[in-house]
Amino acid sequence: MLLTIPALLNSAQLAQIHATLEGAEFVDGRLTAGFAAGRVKRNLELRPEPERMQRLIRILMASLGHHETFRFACLPHRVADPIFARYTSGMRYGDHVDDPIMGTQGPRFRTDVSLTCFLNPPDAYDGGELVIRTPFGERAVKLPAGDAVIYPSSSLHRVAEVTRGERLVALTWVQSYVRDPARRELLYELNLAREDLLRLAPGTATTDYVDRSYANLLRMWGDL
Repeated sequence: MLLTIPALLNSAQLAQIHATLEGAEFVDGRLTAGFAAGRVKRNLELRPEPERMQRLIRILMASLGHHETFRFACLPHRVADPIFARYTSGMRYGDHVDDPIMGTQGPRFRTDVSLTCFLNPPDAYDGGELVIRTPFGERAVKLPAGDAVIYPSSSLHRVAEVTRGERLVALTWVQSYVRDPARRELLYELNLAREDLLRLAPGTATTDYVDRSYANLLRMWGDL
């Protein structure tokens, strides 16, 4: 499932992030890449300074924790600390799959869902599309500042070369309670129907059946 999340960050939060990044040092992104990805990765990433990173993490994680689309689509068990990446003219990230297991300094976790949150408006740079290969062909994603996209971490994807300006994004990865992406998609769609029924027809037998089915499928498929 490839899903966009409009307005994950509002204008005030974006302003806070940009102010926090002002004057920060960005280093070669290949330092955090695995062997295969390192051969095709050409970007810069924020050098993690504890105080600065804590401010950025608080802003992003607060939004993720309160956003229903993120919670019900990802069913997050663990969420990685974000990486802030910068692409200037000539930079790109070739075809790659995200590392299946991450975490070097803290607990290790499995990557089920990848998230990219766009921090600059699309007219601030040319190129820089996130291109994700899906069963129905390639999907190019370039969203307004504050919007995010989630997609299976197993997807082959790339960042097209930036030819003008600067692309700035925040990236994170999720270990889901439900490992299988097809099951997560079914649960997400079932929950959309469940929420409508709970709002429009509370207390009916149909609503009770759907509500119970969602809970028991999550119990059946949940992986702790």
